[in-house]
Amino acid sequence: MALEISIIQEKITQKFGEKSFAFTMSKDIFTFEVTPDAVFEVIQFLKENQDLNFHFLTDLCGIHYPDNDANHQFAIVYHLHNWVENVRIRVKTYLAESQRVDSIIPLFQCANWMERETWDFYGIEFSGHPQLKRILNMDEMISHPMRKEFPMEDSGRTDKDDRFFGRTITNS
Repeated sequence: MALEISIIQEKITQKFGEKSFAFTMSKDIFTFEVTPDAVFEVIQFLKENQDLNFHFLTDLCGIHYPDNDANHQFAIVYHLHNWVENVRIRVKTYLAESQRVDSIIPLFQCANWMERETWDFYGIEFSGHPQLKRILNMDEMISHPMRKEFPMEDSGRTDKDDRFFGRTITNS
């Protein structure tokens, strides 16, 4: 029997109730949101449940939404894949700037570098991460460069206008 989207949604809803919501198909991938405190449990359930078998973490990344309300400024997006049924899903959670989310390294070792990259570029902290430090930027850097409040590059460059990348520059 093929793994149907309705089965995934039903199992998630039964197990996590109001901690899971906003179920939708987005760009041909089944997507849903979870509360930040439930991320680890939901991903563990998706991996360990015999009917779901999402044993592969394809990607984990951060997003900055500066125009959202304070409790939804940042998002973490997890892409999981069930190799047996060839089904992909996307799990999202929204955070406030100072909010943390549990590391999923105990479930997927490959999350180590992905979480470090997310912290490096967005400043999103993962509780329980064994070595949350810079991975691509210099250790001396004090900012997280993918946040929209930071200008992209040299202001003299005409080919990299911040307005084209969703950044607004305020003159202080």
